[in-house]
Amino acid sequence: MYFSTAFDGKRLRGLPFSKTLLCVACVVILVINGVFLIRNLDDLRSANALQAQTARVSDELQYLNLLVTDAESGLRGYFLSGAELNLGPLHAAPQQLDNQLRALGVLLADNPSQTKNLAQLRTLVQRKLGLMHQSLEVYRRGGLVDIVAISAAADERGDMDEIRLLVTIMTREQNELLAARTASFYEQSRRTVLSGVGINAIAILVILLFYNLVQRSFGLRLEAERALQNTNDTLEALVAERTAQLSVLSRHLIRVQEEEKSRLARELHDEMGANLTAIGMDLSTVGEQLKGTHPELAAMLGRARKTLVDTVQLKRRIIENLRPSLLDNMGLSAALQSYCADYARVTALDCDALIDDAADAAGPMQAIALFRITQEALNNIAKYARARSVIVNLTREPDGWELEITDDGIGIAPDAMAKPKSHGLLGMRERALLLGGSLRVEPGVNGVGTCVRAWLPPEAPGSDAGPSPSFAAGKPETTTPFLGTGTASGSTRETPAEGATLSLNGPHP
Repeated sequence: MYFSTAFDGKRLRGLPFSKTLLCVACVVILVINGVFLIRNLDDLRSANALQAQTARVSDELQYLNLLVTDAESGLRGYFLSGAELNLGPLHAAPQQLDNQLRALGVLLADNPSQTKNLAQLRTLVQRKLGLMHQSLEVYRRGGLVDIVAISAAADERGDMDEIRLLVTIMTREQNELLAARTASFYEQSRRTVLSGVGINAIAILVILLFYNLVQRSFGLRLEAERALQNTNDTLEALVAERTAQLSVLSRHLIRVQEEEKSRLARELHDEMGANLTAIGMDLSTVGEQLKGTHPELAAMLGRARKTLVDTVQLKRRIIENLRPSLLDNMGLSAALQSYCADYARVTALDCDALIDDAADAAGPMQAIALFRITQEALNNIAKYARARSVIVNLTREPDGWELEITDDGIGIAPDAMAKPKSHGLLGMRERALLLGGSLRVEPGVNGVGTCVRAWLPPEAPGSDAGPSPSFAAGKPETTTPFLGTGTASGSTRETPAEGATLSLNGPHP
């Protein structure tokens, strides 16, 4: 349903254009601000990476210079002492210097100027290493005198100075590059901050405009909500009224149904029973007379009598389904005990009936309601619960009758009572509500199985409004569940599946 306080025949399909435009503007401004922030973050990351790269380049250059110096110092120590141990740095220098130069090549790959300086540094280092190895060979062939002569003729000190100078130049260029990029980053960050301030100012302005529009529409929205709430309250009251009417109608139908069943059972028992009895007596009389003269006709009458006996049994089953005779003849306790015993025999379940001795004091309406609730609950257990044992417990409490039916099956969904197709559960609840009671379906002991709890007050509200359903005005025909009627020509016995008081084929009303 569509509700509106000012309906003009056209439904609104969205916000007005002005509000939509302001929302889009806010989104665009926030996106632009986010882009600037991401760019600033990327620049900061690049500056940090460059600073780390510069520090690493400086460290690598200093370590390279240290390797060359250590190699030269070790060689001089060997010249002075003659100990081979001093030549360790010189022997390890080529591999270590090559690793350092390769690492510097990776770090300075994006800088052509530094790459050129690195190539020159590589040449100087290799030449210095070559001179040191040449001096070592000369020393081993000629001794310290030749080394002194070579040192006087060659400018070895100049090679080391060139290496140190080139290392210093490369370090300075790397620092200058870092300084330039840092200045550029700070300048860009300053522009980004100024742009962000401007964007935030525009965003605040747009938000204020949007707030103004929202504030003006808020009053209209409140009025519409009040109108809708009033309409919903009216609908809820109407639904509650209709639901109450349907509930009253349902309980009335249950009452009328039980009364109609009782009346129909009486008519079947009295009128149809009398007619069938008369027919049986006539068939027996005629059969006895024809037995000597017309045996074939007597045999046909015997078969007709057997059919009549089956019809009597069918009549009894119908009467028991309509109105349990034990309930009127022996009371509620005997009816429940008998039904539970028959139920255990048919379903092969362990069914214990714990019935209070005062159960027979229940009124007619309470008795039939308790019996029907037990009947429906046991039928549901047999069809759905997969249980092994059932306990039916009926007690007389100070405030009414308490019926508890517990099984150890697979349980039941918590929302089973709310499902519209749970006719059996709803029927049990309506029977309890009809007498002013209540019915709950909950998990069993320790969460195993299901427990159906029904409570009925001692007296039904408005119990004097209609006749109490009784089975028969006179002395009813005594019947025993699952027993047939004996005759002169033979006897029949019903099987448990055809029991008059136990039916598992469908829910009972």
